[in-house]
This record gives sequence, C-alpha cells and structure tokens, in this order.
Amino acid sequence: MRLPIRAVTPEIESAEIVGWVHEVRDLGGLSFFLIRDRTGIIQVTMPKKNVPAEILEVARSVSRESVVRVRGSVKAIDKAPGGREIVPDYLEIINLAETPLPLDVVEKVPADMDTRLDSRFLDARKPRVRAIFFIRSALTCAATEFLASRGCINITTPKIVAAATEGGTELFPIAYFEKEAFLNQSPQLYKQMLMAAGFEAVFEIGPIFRAEEHNTVRHLNEATSLDIEVSFADHNDVMGLLEDLIVHIYGSVAKNCADDLAEIGIDLAIPERPFPRIPYLEAIEIANRSIEEKISFGDDLTPAAERAIGESMGGHYFIVDWPTDIRPYYAMPYPDRPAFCKAFDLMHPRMELASGAQRIHDHDLLVERIRAKGLSTESFEFYLRTFRYGMPPHAGWGLGIERLVMTMLDLSNIREAVLFPRDRHRLTP
Repeated sequence: MRLPIRAVTPEIESAEIVGWVHEVRDLGGLSFFLIRDRTGIIQVTMPKKNVPAEILEVARSVSRESVVRVRGSVKAIDKAPGGREIVPDYLEIINLAETPLPLDVVEKVPADMDTRLDSRFLDARKPRVRAIFFIRSALTCAATEFLASRGCINITTPKIVAAATEGGTELFPIAYFEKEAFLNQSPQLYKQMLMAAGFEAVFEIGPIFRAEEHNTVRHLNEATSLDIEVSFADHNDVMGLLEDLIVHIYGSVAKNCADDLAEIGIDLAIPERPFPRIPYLEAIEIANRSIEEKISFGDDLTPAAERAIGESMGGHYFIVDWPTDIRPYYAMPYPDRPAFCKAFDLMHPRMELASGAQRIHDHDLLVERIRAKGLSTESFEFYLRTFRYGMPPHAGWGLGIERLVMTMLDLSNIREAVLFPRDRHRLTP
C-alpha cells in the first residue's frame, strides 16, 4: 500500500510511494530523483552498482513531472529532504510527461503571471503555490467553523438574478431563455430577505461577479465573498463579529498551517484587538496629508489614499460613518445626521477587505433611498415586499476571500490567491 511522502520516515523499513518526478540528477555512478506528492518531497537514490539494471533502464527514460511508482527500502540520510531517502527495488512510469515543460516547476527559471495561469495545472504543482491553496482551504474551513459556532446558518443564494443588487452598471447580462438576467454582484438582497424569514444569522461563501473594467493586481471580475447578515444587530455588533473572525482565522492558520506558511516564507502575526475605528472625515484628513490628488467630502478613497492611511495605521482598522450618498441605498442613515450612514469598511494597510453596514429595515425609508439613487422600485419589488411583513433591524458585511488571502500571505497579485482567475482579459483555462 502506498504511503503519502510525509508519512515515510527512517523508522519505516520499506515503503511504496506514488508521485511526480520533481527533479532528476545524474552524478555518474549515482542517480537521484526527487519525488513529490501533495504532502512533500522525498529523495530516491539509485547507486548504479547496487540497483538492478532494469530499474536503471526505466530511470533513464523518466522526464521531469512524470508520474511514477517507487517501492524500496527507507534509509536515514541527513542531507536528503526530510532526512530520509528510498533506495528502489521497483520503479514504474505510470504516465510519462512530455518535454519541454510549459514552465519550470522547480522555479529555477521564473515565469510571468500569464505563462503561469495559462498552465495553471502545472503551476499549481509548485510547493509554494500548493501551500497558498492549502492555506486558503484552511482559512475557509476556519471561517465556517467559527461562524457556525456563533449560531450562523450556512446558506446558498442565486447567482442568476433579475435585478442589480446595488444598482449601477457593473453587471454581466446573460441570456436567460426569453428574458434578460444578470450574474449577481452579491447575495445582499437574499441575505436581508432571510432576516424577514426569521433565520436571524446567516452566512455564505460563494462567487460574486462585477463587470468592472479594472486591470490591476487587486481586482477580479469573479471573486469569492464571505457574507453574513445578523438580525437584532447594528453596525457595531457586526464589526465586532468581523474583528473576532479575522483574529480567529489568523490564529487557526498559524496553528494548523505551519509547514505551508514556512514554504511561503511567512511568519504570521495575529492581529491585535480592538481594531481602530476612524470616521470617514478623519480618514480623508490623514490621506490628504500625504497624497497629491486630494480627497474631498463625498469622494471614495483612491488606492493612493488607502495606502497613505494604511501606512499611518500600520494594521487592520475600520473606516466608519461614511457619507450616505456614496454608500448603497440599503445603508442606514444616522437619524440625527442623515448625511452620514452606519456603514464601515474593514481595511488592511494595503487595501479594503470588507464592507458592511446596518441596513434600513423600514419599508418607506428604503423606497425613498432607492429612488434617491435613481433606481426603479419596480425592479426591487420582490425584495421590498419582505419589508412590509415584519423585517427586524439587521446588519451585515461582505469579506473578499482572495483579498484576505493576498494580504495574509503578502502576495503581490490577487491572481495568486485564486486557482483559475477571471479578469477583464482572461476567460480560460
């Protein structure tokens, strides 16, 4: 029975492994293979005087990234990866890889991002790339476990919809039989409808689609969002939940992904609570001290402004009390100062990670805000009618998974945090 490479130890007398040929070295009287599977790398050593001729004959025809089965004795050796090696008495080529390879999995020859993504199946064999996605998996598992422990119900909402979630034109239209439909920008409307259904606390991890013409290292047109909505809660309550979640995720990844973090070269520091909360007005004052193109009241923050504020803050922080007119129609205005609303963004020093607010739960006020945005209430009737039959106060947020992975692991491009990115120019693979 084959063993995962990580389980092969010098205490085991013999082992059978199956994996990819990571590297081949021929030193004349001695040949080495490095064999890789998802758990690690092991050295296969073939002294030409001591290994059967038929094995050496098979070994001579092996190309890098071929899939092989190796069986043999396990020996301790200090200089080998993991302090052990296998001397084979059986070698089988299961699938011979073509040469040359589209890119170098050993990374002695670097490849640009387009080359990597064109052959993502091969790029993902790199130990560093694999580690990113093992950590991403651990991150989403930790988030699911945490939110379930806080009483949140895991939901799934439609991704084909009849109306824009937040208004605007950043939508992908699709042909849906005889009707026009769109890919959903977020699960926002459906989360809120479930508050009227009495679910009280829900979350979803799923795709969102934005038809934005960005072509930057931090934007995608198909992204993954972690969304929550909580009844009988305000913006402060869900900010506290988001803060707790971030700290929990960092702690869980630090505890459970030590080997993968080491592969990437990250010494993960857990954020300290509480995260500072700075009002929008103060945020633009901080930004305007450093940037050339000044931010005026009512402007959204530019990337340069976000960087300037991030450098000043040094860690995770919230920007709160945004102008009502630049936030979505469902954000709750302050009763005593309606020019501002109970909205917030969670920021990392590099970029925005999450956006949320206390929502409007009064039907008439919501209609007023939809009209103020120049939107048709008829398009939102399926949503608005839920507010006529006992909608509780509620609040929530959406957190970008790729951005969280990107900032946690200090990645230079958000495409490194998603297996098969979709951006303005990439629709395959």
